[in-house]
Amino acid sequence: MKLLKKLASAAAVTLAFAASANAATVINDWSFNPLGTGFAGGTVVNESLDVNGNAFIALTATGANTFSFSEHAAFAITGKDGGLSLGNYGTNKVTATFEATGTGTFNGAFTFTGGTIKIYSGVDQYGSTAGVYGANTGELIASFTVMAGGGGQVDGSGNPVGNGNVSVFAQALTPGGLDAGYFFNSDGKDLSTQDILSFAFTNANGTGTPSPTAVREIACEFSGYTGPGCAPGTTYNNVPGQYIFVGNNGQFKLAEAPEPGSLALFGIAMLGAGVVSRKRAKKA
Repeated sequence: MKLLKKLASAAAVTLAFAASANAATVINDWSFNPLGTGFAGGTVVNESLDVNGNAFIALTATGANTFSFSEHAAFAITGKDGGLSLGNYGTNKVTATFEATGTGTFNGAFTFTGGTIKIYSGVDQYGSTAGVYGANTGELIASFTVMAGGGGQVDGSGNPVGNGNVSVFAQALTPGGLDAGYFFNSDGKDLSTQDILSFAFTNANGTGTPSPTAVREIACEFSGYTGPGCAPGTTYNNVPGQYIFVGNNGQFKLAEAPEPGSLALFGIAMLGAGVVSRKRAKKA
C-alpha cells in the first residue's frame, strides 16, 4: 500500500506540472457482453479480462548484442478479474490475435514499436486449425493499435526471463475501434462511441515444445515462418536468438483516452501499477 501511495503521489505531481494534460481514467466495473446484445446482457468486469495464449517470436540480430523482432500470437480470453467466470454465453468464446514488432538487447530489455490487437467473439474453436489457431474465426469486435513502449526483460537467447513480465499499451480509436453492443461503462454508455486505451500485463515463459498445431497455425501460417515444423515430416525446435515460442497469461484492462500530450505519462503510470500488482501477487 505504501508503494501504491508513493506511485499515486508521484503521478499526481508529474501531472500537475504537465500543462493541460488530463490523466487517463482507468475503467472499473465496466460491462462486457460477448454476444453483442447490449448492456443488459453483459457481465460486470471489476478490473480486467483474463487472457492466456501462445506467441511465436522471430528475432534478427542488428548489432553485437541488439536485435529487432516480430511477434505473432493467439489468445483466449478465459475469464475476468483473476479467475472469475465471464458468465454463461453458451458455446461462445472470446479470443484475440496479436501482431507486433520491436527492438531489444540480449540480456537486457525489449520494447514494442507498433502492432495490432484484434478481439473476436464467436463459436469456440480456439486451439483448432480453423482460421489461425481458431483465434480469428469469430466476429471482429475490437481493434487496437499497439503504442510504442511497454516490453520486458530477456535473457541472452532472447527468451523472456523466468516468468517474465511483459507490458503492452494500445489504443482503439473511433470510428471502428470497438463494435457497438459489446463494451459499456458502469452507467451503460456504449464505449464504441469514444476513444479507448488498453493495457495488458502478462507473465511470459519460454515454451520448449509447442504443439504441432500451434507451430503450423501460429508460426507457419500466421507469421509466415517456413522453417522446420512447417513441411510434412519435419519437427520444429526453438533456435536461441532466432526463433522462440512463448506462453503468456495475464490481464487486459481498459482506460479512457487522455489528451495526446499525456499518453506517455499514462504509460508510465500504468507500468508502475503493473509492478505494484505483480509484487502483491508474489506476496500472496
